[in-house]
Amino acid sequence: MSDEHTYKFDVKMTCGGCSGAITRVLNKAKEAGDVSGFDVSLDKQEVVVKSSTLDYEAVREKIAKTGKEIRSGVTVE
Repeated sequence: MSDEHTYKFDVKMTCGGCSGAITRVLNKAKEAGDVSGFDVSLDKQEVVVKSSTLDYEAVREKIAKTGKEIRSGVTVE
């Protein structure tokens, strides 16, 4: 098993529906074992994802599938 990485994204979310859409996508990834944990903050406009199986681009693509604008993203660890 590879090392766990933390990815942080600045995502434009305007309502609970926006954050809910991202939460649903990441919950599916968590159930599939691709994501070990995540936090979606509407107030901070931030999504933090922990994964040992997905790289930065794969996580970014999952969030992008919701149609929300990803303003920036970084690998934290």
